[in-house]
Amino acid sequence: MGTQHGHGHGHGHGHPHPHPGGRGLRGRVAHVVRPHSHEAADKVDAALEASAEGMRALWISLLALAATAVLQAVVAVLSGSVALLGDTLHNAADALTAVPLGIAFLLGRRPPTRRYTYGFGRAEDLAGVVVVLAIAASSAAAGYAALQRLAHPQAVTHLWTVAAAALIGFAGNELVARHRIRVGRRIGSAALVADGLHARTDGFTSLAVLLGAAGAALGWTWADPVVGLLITAAILAVLWQAAREVWRRLMDAVDPELVATAEHALLHVPGVLGVGTVRLRWIGHRLRAECDVLVDPGSTLVAAHDTSVRAEHALLHALPRLTGALVHPDPQPRDGVDHHAVLARHRSAPGL
Repeated sequence: MGTQHGHGHGHGHGHPHPHPGGRGLRGRVAHVVRPHSHEAADKVDAALEASAEGMRALWISLLALAATAVLQAVVAVLSGSVALLGDTLHNAADALTAVPLGIAFLLGRRPPTRRYTYGFGRAEDLAGVVVVLAIAASSAAAGYAALQRLAHPQAVTHLWTVAAAALIGFAGNELVARHRIRVGRRIGSAALVADGLHARTDGFTSLAVLLGAAGAALGWTWADPVVGLLITAAILAVLWQAAREVWRRLMDAVDPELVATAEHALLHVPGVLGVGTVRLRWIGHRLRAECDVLVDPGSTLVAAHDTSVRAEHALLHALPRLTGALVHPDPQPRDGVDHHAVLARHRSAPGL
C-alpha cells in the first residue's frame, strides 16, 4: 500500500514565484519533493476586503437598529403595548448581534499560527451560533410578555404613536436586512446572512404591531397580546431558518452547485483525464478545496505536478471565494479499475 501524497497550492496569478532548489528541472523536482503552500496575494487581499466590508455592514446596521429600538422602547413604555415591547426586544437583540459578528470578523483577519493552521475564520461560524441564541432569547421574552398580558389585560394608549413606531420599525429593519443579506451573500458570510434574515423578520413583525393597535382602537384588549404571540411565532420561524443555515456551515455543507462548478473546471484542465473526489468547505467566508484528479500513468512526476498546479489555478478562477486548494494527482488505471476507490470502499466496509 503506497503512502498518501499531495501538495497544497496557493500561487498567485500573473506573477512568478521561486521554487526551492532554483530554476530548471532540478528546482521543479525539488518543489515536488518539498512542496510549499502560500496563498495568493490577491486572494488574501480579497479576504481582508470581505472582512472590512462585513464590518462596515455591521456598523451601519448597528446604528440604524439601535436608533429604531430606542425610539420604539420609549413609545412602548408610554403606551403599554406588549406587541410593541416584543418588537422592541427583537430589534434590540438584532442590534446586539453585531457585537459577536464584529469580533469574529476581526479575529478572521489574524494570520494562521502553528496551532490554528487554517486561521481563525471559524470564529465567524461560532458567531452565527450566538446570533441564533439571541433570536431564541428574544422569542422567549416576547412570548412571555404576551402571555402575561393575556392573563392580566391592560389598555393600550397613544395608539397613533404606536402605529408610527411600528412603521418606523418596519422601514429600519427592512433597510438593514437588505444591506446585511446583500453583503453577506457577496462575501460568503452565512452568519451575516442569518442576521439579515433576522432583521427582515423584525420588519414584518413591526407591521403586525399595527394590527394590535387597530384592535386596541376597537376596544379589543386581547388584540395586542395576541399579536405579540403571532410575533413570537414569526421569530421562531426565522430561528429555524437561521439555525439551519448555521448548522449547515458548522457541518461543512456547501451548495452542490459549487461542487459541480469545481468538477467542470477541473475537467477542462489540460492533462486532467478524470475527476475523483471533490471536497469543499467554508472557513468563515473563505472557501477551501481538496480534490483528486486522474492523470496519464505514463507522465513524469514533474508533469503530474504541473497538471495539479494548472488544476488549482482553474479552481481559483472558477470559485471566487476560494483561497486555497489541495490537488492530488492519481494515475489513471490502465485496467479500467480505480484501485484507490476499491481500497477506500474496503476500508469503510462494516467489520473491517
